[in-house]
Amino acid sequence: MCLAIPTQVIQILNDEQAVVQLGGIEKTINLAFVADIDVGDYVIVHVGYALAKLDSVEAEKTLAVMREMSIL
Repeated sequence: MCLAIPTQVIQILNDEQAVVQLGGIEKTINLAFVADIDVGDYVIVHVGYALAKLDSVEAEKTLAVMREMSIL
């Protein structure tokens, strides 16, 4: 089972790579499966690949609930 956690893009490196951040941890990911990603967008990441772009309001709601549950 996988837990999908929204991560925020903090830097675009090139056409296929970006840096995301969650809880102070930064990771370089691949953007090959998504389009039109900008700094500040939220994405779902699995094994180093962004799988989907998320609505920022919904991503923030999800992160707030996860903090309440002490998951983050």
